Amino acid sequence: MKNRMRVTFTLATVAIAATIISIFLSARRRKKHDSSSSCYLHSEQKPQSAFKRVLSDNSYTQFKHLNNDENASNSHPFEAEITAFLKTPPPEIEFGTVDLEMKDSYVWVHTETQLKELVDALSEERFFAVDTEQHSLRSFLGFTALVQISTVEKDYLVDTIALHDCMGILRPVFANPSICKVFHGADNDIVWLQRDFHIYVVNLFDTSKACELLSKPQKSLAYLLETYCGVTTNKLLQREDWRQRPLSAEMVHYARTDAHFLLYIANCLINELKQLDNENSSSSDKFHFVLEASRRSNMICLQLFTKDIEAYPGESSALSLFSRQVCSHGSTSISNETQNIVRQLCAWRDLMARIHDESLKYVLSDQAIVALASQPSASYSEIHKIIAQADINVEMGVNSFIISSSPVVCSHLSDIYHMLANKLVNDDDDIYSVILQKCIGENGSCPLSIFNYALLINSNLRPNLAHKQLGPKSSKQYSRKASRDLFVQKFSCKSPVYHNCRIFANDGRLLCYCDEKKLKWYLSRDLAKLVDDDPPAIMLLFEPKGRPEDEDNDFYIQSKKNICVGCGEGNHYLRYRIIPSCYRIHFPEHLKSHRSHDIVLLCVDCHEVAHAAAEKYKRKIAAEFGIPLYLRRVVHPGQKTKKQIEESGVSPLQLRTAAMALLRHGPRMPLNRREELTEIIKRYYGGRDISDEDLERALQVGMTPHERRRFEKKRGFSFKHSTGSTATVPEQNNHIGCSPRMSNVDDLKTDVHDGSYENEVDTELFMRKDDFRNSTSASDLTVNGPDSAALNEDEITVATADCNEGGDSATVNVDNSCRNRTQTNGLGDLSCSPNDEKSIHTEHNSKLSLLGHGPHGKQVVEHLLREYGEDGIREFCQRWRQVFVDAVKPRFLPGGWDVKHRL
Repeated sequence: MKNRMRVTFTLATVAIAATIISIFLSARRRKKHDSSSSCYLHSEQKPQSAFKRVLSDNSYTQFKHLNNDENASNSHPFEAEITAFLKTPPPEIEFGTVDLEMKDSYVWVHTETQLKELVDALSEERFFAVDTEQHSLRSFLGFTALVQISTVEKDYLVDTIALHDCMGILRPVFANPSICKVFHGADNDIVWLQRDFHIYVVNLFDTSKACELLSKPQKSLAYLLETYCGVTTNKLLQREDWRQRPLSAEMVHYARTDAHFLLYIANCLINELKQLDNENSSSSDKFHFVLEASRRSNMICLQLFTKDIEAYPGESSALSLFSRQVCSHGSTSISNETQNIVRQLCAWRDLMARIHDESLKYVLSDQAIVALASQPSASYSEIHKIIAQADINVEMGVNSFIISSSPVVCSHLSDIYHMLANKLVNDDDDIYSVILQKCIGENGSCPLSIFNYALLINSNLRPNLAHKQLGPKSSKQYSRKASRDLFVQKFSCKSPVYHNCRIFANDGRLLCYCDEKKLKWYLSRDLAKLVDDDPPAIMLLFEPKGRPEDEDNDFYIQSKKNICVGCGEGNHYLRYRIIPSCYRIHFPEHLKSHRSHDIVLLCVDCHEVAHAAAEKYKRKIAAEFGIPLYLRRVVHPGQKTKKQIEESGVSPLQLRTAAMALLRHGPRMPLNRREELTEIIKRYYGGRDISDEDLERALQVGMTPHERRRFEKKRGFSFKHSTGSTATVPEQNNHIGCSPRMSNVDDLKTDVHDGSYENEVDTELFMRKDDFRNSTSASDLTVNGPDSAALNEDEITVATADCNEGGDSATVNVDNSCRNRTQTNGLGDLSCSPNDEKSIHTEHNSKLSLLGHGPHGKQVVEHLLREYGEDGIREFCQRWRQVFVDAVKPRFLPGGWDVKHRL
């Protein structure tokens, strides 16, 4: 009995202990689960979570391309094959008979065995059609969700989600130069296949390039399907969630249609190209349309996928939206505290999107960032309401599928709350390090994945450090960097330049891309109707004056990116005019109105390179045409005789700065300095004594009415004896007629009241002191040579009229040594014709400033039009485009941009 009781007691004790241990372990597991389940990814499995290997993760490291033994990792692995194919394209592209009928059966490829069978089948073909479907909303970089391949006999739908890790099996077939791959608009498909599978295409025929050569009214696949096959498709299905399995019957039909009819369409287009070749066979300069279509198509194959790595993506857009909001309430600035919140929110959004493999717009929209930054004291519940209201106020098409607030925000709401209260990070802490440790560090709340693991092992490669340079080694370097940063902040575009909204003609043809403001202008006047929301598109209700095909160029019907066309910088950019304004402003109206081809976006560094090259080429133009860049002298109209004109006169810049200095500081100046400046003014008036009224008139010499109004507004300075008041920027006009003392920019700053002149910056040009000094060389002053006699004869002298006298006459003295010169640059002789007289009399345009290159540009354009007509202007523009390309070497020019573009 005692033994039984002892056993019973022992068992009971063990049971109680086991129960206690079980409860303790259960509580511990629950606590651990609670602490780690704050992230929604613990309970939501996305399709890409099954991928075992990704070629492009979400880290800040650059993408590594397939590395053939003979190629570096950053070069195209099949560049040699594609280049050889471009040099010796196939003599003839022949598709034979292609059946238009689409059968009910198709092959769904979702196993590795089926994929290998597909490769064997494709290896026997001479051509096949390809299309892809992408998913980008729930992925940071996006991924290929489906590949459609069609041969003459069969249609294949390849499940790239199930076969993601073995899609490389298709690589040899796509790189086989003996098999032609048919795409439509392959620019994106090419880089997407590289990004996801290291698949590179060799031997491509792009039906959209054939449309270009055939001058089709539209290049869209929907247009081709309807025109050649009588098939209509619902393009809204393109924005469906192609991750879902199984696909709906409607989605399957859409996916098959895009690839199946492509072979038939390609065959029709090639026959039309061959017909053009036959019609052109009698021409001595034969153009091979089929070969050109092949060449343009295979140029696409040389594209390489690159990651867009930016510091604080979306920040400029958010700041622009917020700026517009506060300006509408009467304010004109954004506080530093608000800017800091926006910056942190953008950084947080970028890192959260990378960690959770979500798109930026899925995590938090730009509008939501602006709304949150404007209410930093919001509570947890208010944060949800603010985000929801911000997203409701903006119709963003695909964003209508996003449930506000996103799961990312819900899981990490405390981060936003503390950021708004400025408590998430200390001043010395790095927000990236803090977020990384909180999310995927040792005790992080988010699961590690193949998409975010590289963020940890490459944690030193963050955007705020990737673009951070070592501290300046000297005060001069520091000053230059600070000046550059200030310039970027003040003069870079504050909002996206290209909105890529579309305008269609009343017959459905795409006319152009435009911004939202122009779109709303048409809609508000009932001149158009809205036909699409994302991106916005309208159809005009009237017949437009011109169409893109009239231009013989597809530049105006291409979407454009808001990045520097030179280096791809996306954080800041400025508009840059490839054809300098001093020439373009004098072009005939129809050659410059609504012409955006020669206006591009450049970052501040590429802008400086382009500007330096443009200034150098202007000097070459000046010597070539015999038209000096600047007015050498201006004289008062009271000087009538030739001797008076030769002995009087002064540089317009000297005259203006001397008059300003005397008016502002004359009584306080040292006597010798005041006399020196007075002599400058006297030379303009022919040596007579001058009054304050003369000084005020001299100050306005060469000003346009707009300049006078701007100067009066900026300086708060009006003139007693003038009709207006304004000034241009002396520092930017590296004037050639200045005296040794006035040729230095620093002297200008001394003479001008508070140095505000040098703060005025022309959006087209940067002027450095070196440019200023270099422009005063003898080579810039003369046409015939460096000798002083030629220098005196080749100057341009203008007799001005006082503003309040109402005269606009000007005397321009140009020596007859401006002789014809034979050029080898394609324009032939572009120099001035010799004159029998020493000078000519012309009318001075009162709207044209005498400072800067305006008069030079006007004379150059007038000479071109007089001698060569509008063809001379067109060739002149081509020369400037070539200068830009040679200097900047742009890698991100919009599609359709061409040096030989005809206005």
